[in-house]
Amino acid sequence: MAIDGVGARTSYLTYPLLNMKTQLDELNRQLATGKVADSYAGQGVDRGLAVGLRAQLSLFDAFASTATNVNTRLNLANLSLQGLSDISDQIKAAAHNADLTVNAHGQTMGQVNARGAFEDALALLNTQSGGRHLFSGRATDTPATASSDLIFNGDGVRAGLIQVIDERRQADVGDGLGRLVVSVPTTSSVALGEDAAGSPFGLKLYGVVSRLDGATVTGPAGVPPELSVDFSAATLAEGDDIDVSFKLPDGSIETVTLTATTADPAPDGSFTIGADADATAANFSQALTGAVDKLAHTALVAASAMAAGDDFFKSDPPQRVAGPPFDSATAQIAGTPADTVAWYTGEKGTDPARGTAVAKVDQSITVSYGARANEDAIRQQIQTFAVYAAVTAPASDTNSRGQLAALNQRVGDALTPKTGAQTLQTMQADFAGAQLAIKASSERQGQAKVMTQSMLDSIEGVSYEEVATKILALQTSLTASYQTTAMLYRNSLVNYL
Repeated sequence: MAIDGVGARTSYLTYPLLNMKTQLDELNRQLATGKVADSYAGQGVDRGLAVGLRAQLSLFDAFASTATNVNTRLNLANLSLQGLSDISDQIKAAAHNADLTVNAHGQTMGQVNARGAFEDALALLNTQSGGRHLFSGRATDTPATASSDLIFNGDGVRAGLIQVIDERRQADVGDGLGRLVVSVPTTSSVALGEDAAGSPFGLKLYGVVSRLDGATVTGPAGVPPELSVDFSAATLAEGDDIDVSFKLPDGSIETVTLTATTADPAPDGSFTIGADADATAANFSQALTGAVDKLAHTALVAASAMAAGDDFFKSDPPQRVAGPPFDSATAQIAGTPADTVAWYTGEKGTDPARGTAVAKVDQSITVSYGARANEDAIRQQIQTFAVYAAVTAPASDTNSRGQLAALNQRVGDALTPKTGAQTLQTMQADFAGAQLAIKASSERQGQAKVMTQSMLDSIEGVSYEEVATKILALQTSLTASYQTTAMLYRNSLVNYL
């Protein structure tokens, strides 16, 4: 049987059917995808607007991703700072309430705990987020600090903190009188002076207040400074006294008070009124020497350790005593990477630390969230932990309790926030401000994203109810067309007749 090809009549009858079939396929695609078209060309005159809206949504997504990453880093940084603050509170409490009993290594329990606290602090400062070190400034791939053991002990070539403290102690204590010299200008007078002009080491004469009836007190004056007490015209009575104040290497002031007494031997802190001026001067010289010696081996040792902490942690480059010999040194020299450990190993910029990490969280808003472990607030904490843990005072030393009591006082003071100084809390406030800015931007962008997405959906999307209705109507029409076409296709003159 012969099969007719597609002729004019066939083409005419099937074209409407094919057109409706195409429409039905398109409506089914819309129903499945929810999109009015599968290309921008099918979106009509609003396709340009759709492109812009999609770009805006992508930007919102990028800002949201940045906000998430930065918030994670800020949360970790805040946790680290809070950890440091908690450790600081514990060590301060231990220093203020410390038992001065020392172990076999010459340290109190508070000092032993301080070593562990220091190691915990370093771990907090070397926190990472996504491979980024949070407290290294711009050196994000570098740990913020050296190891605890290296900082304390060095490596045999480079000096660590313990060596720097010991050298400074020798330079400050000198031959035992804190770099002061007691002399007898005349048989009836006593002088106390510094051993070298311009030396940064030892006790510095700060002032004198005399209540010694008839005694002549001069100074401190001269180069190097010296004060003198002349008893030639003195008419001393029981209870007359003199206060001599000294400035220590850490900036603290200590005062020695010597009281005249008729007791012989005189108790601590006193001198015996002699039979004449010469005898009184000799007794005063002996008492003054003893008092200065005690001060040099107690408070001065503690102050020297605190000053050495500044030399090692605060100064850049670190400062060392120009020696050996150290006990007669009169100057400091800068340590080098070849001979002194650098505790901070991150980026050492002079610009504000926050600016070392900047993120754009909105079209016109950036937040700064960088940090360096050598910022004053952080450095002060770990410096104090380290110095406290590094000092030793053997139980066999009669001055050990005095040294440790003075050290405890200074540690407690150093861990107490100072007015106007950067603190861990001010750093946390900086980070909190950045998080507030991120939160505000994210909320604003979230609202804008909803509106943008709604507008885009009105251009690209379809109404499922409308599409379903069209499909039903088209299916009905298509069914009727199939039937009509079939009837027309069978139409012939024979059937007509």
